[in-house]
Amino acid sequence: MSGIKDVAKRAGVSISTVSNVLNQSKYVSPELVKRVEDAVRELSYEVDPIARSMKSNKSGTIGVIVEDMCGVFYPYVVKGINSVVMEKGYQLVICDAQSVYGDTNAISRERELFKKLFASRVDGILFVTMVHQDLIERHFHEILARSNQSKKIPLVSLERDLTKIGIDSVYFDGYNNAKMAVQHLIDCGCRKIAHIMGPMMMQVAQERVEGYKDCILQNGLLANWNTLIEYGDYSHQSGYLAMKKLLENTPDLDGVFCGNDQMAVGALKLLKEYGKRVPEDIKVMGYDDVFLSSIIEPSLSTIHIQKTHTGMKAAQMLFQRIENPDSSQEPAAVKMGARLVVRRSTVADSEEEWIFVDW
Repeated sequence: MSGIKDVAKRAGVSISTVSNVLNQSKYVSPELVKRVEDAVRELSYEVDPIARSMKSNKSGTIGVIVEDMCGVFYPYVVKGINSVVMEKGYQLVICDAQSVYGDTNAISRERELFKKLFASRVDGILFVTMVHQDLIERHFHEILARSNQSKKIPLVSLERDLTKIGIDSVYFDGYNNAKMAVQHLIDCGCRKIAHIMGPMMMQVAQERVEGYKDCILQNGLLANWNTLIEYGDYSHQSGYLAMKKLLENTPDLDGVFCGNDQMAVGALKLLKEYGKRVPEDIKVMGYDDVFLSSIIEPSLSTIHIQKTHTGMKAAQMLFQRIENPDSSQEPAAVKMGARLVVRRSTVADSEEEWIFVDW
């Protein structure tokens, strides 16, 4: 196996010149760069990543912490992240906090994942957190302190805006997106609309339920939240069970807004078993617009979230920090857009819309 000395000998340059070319640490004339690159190719030389990391203080890796690696939402986001990371010549380390189903131990797992990524000396971390809003500042005070101990490791928040505590963020407007979903049901003639929400401990679930409630009230509709709101955990099983309880409590429901598409799939299954026609008897709205929403029967009306683009934008922000470590720029926030997608679970004769960009 060839080493850096062999490359230097083949190119007719010093070892330091080879190092400067490979690490892009100092200017080297185009002629010498070509000689070194030709020698590297001819000898099939590969840089030792551990040695490079020790010398440059860069590991060439980016950490990602998600809530549920096996869910149908985060793979889109990770795909977007990875496209930028690969272009930059880095690698991903993906960690699963296993929190999407309401496991209260997930906060401790999240904290441990941060510690492990810091210990691995990753060059940056993109993360989703389920920490409650009331505890977020104290939780990330410790995280931010650790991120600057051995080397400065920039962080970017996904889904939630944490700029007030000093973290760049790419986030969604869950409150207004939920209002958009519920207003569509009202515009379709629904007057008794239920909501299947995610775990109450999760800030994104709270935003959606508040948007649901405010839209109902702003339209002058009467509502008994005790019978119109059921808790799920973002799984299709929980959507199925929640829909069953809603029909038992309020048999004359004519609309339901589900906190994500997976729960909507479970709700649709229950409605079919109960002989309820969708959308004639009950109209169903989802949230996220994952691939399932356009292939089930009836196809699911939902809120399209820019998942892949969110990952790309977050990764681009992270590399801005990595490549400009001395920048004094204030924490930046980017709110990603969303739009209503009307399919046959709310409008029987709607045209089918397949969105391939996020598949």
